[in-house]
Amino acid sequence: MPEKLHIKLTVNGKAEEFLAEPRELLIHTLRERLRITGPHIGCDSSHCGACTVTLNGKSVKSCTMFVGQANGAEITTIEGLGTPDALHVLQESFREHHGLQCGFCTPGMITRAAKLLEENPSPSEEEVRFGMAGNICRCTGYQNIVKSILAAAAEMNASKEAAE
Repeated sequence: MPEKLHIKLTVNGKAEEFLAEPRELLIHTLRERLRITGPHIGCDSSHCGACTVTLNGKSVKSCTMFVGQANGAEITTIEGLGTPDALHVLQESFREHHGLQCGFCTPGMITRAAKLLEENPSPSEEEVRFGMAGNICRCTGYQNIVKSILAAAAEMNASKEAAE
């Protein structure tokens, strides 16, 4: 039996500390150990992006990362972006512009889109499509996802300008 690792994470602003086997995947830690079920297991090979989280400021696919690699990290999932009473602008935009159908890919899409808009607050349609290329949707055909992200970017920029 492999020796367990002492793991410390900050997930959605909450400190977590536990013992885990070295081979435990981050997605399993999030979903099964911490009961954070927004990130989904879609392919186990990093192709679909349903498991996308932000780890230390970078988008990562948690199905291909060991929890030991994330030790000491700060992680944000879809649950850390908004609440049912106060949706993140991207969550509201996906709802308003029909950027989701079945919803399976949506947490990974929104988590990746949040990072994309942080990196590029005013992306073109082409930049959104390129920036979201690692996240697959099997239902929507992407047009409304792109429209949702561009609308959120416009709203975020308008709010920023109004605050200045």
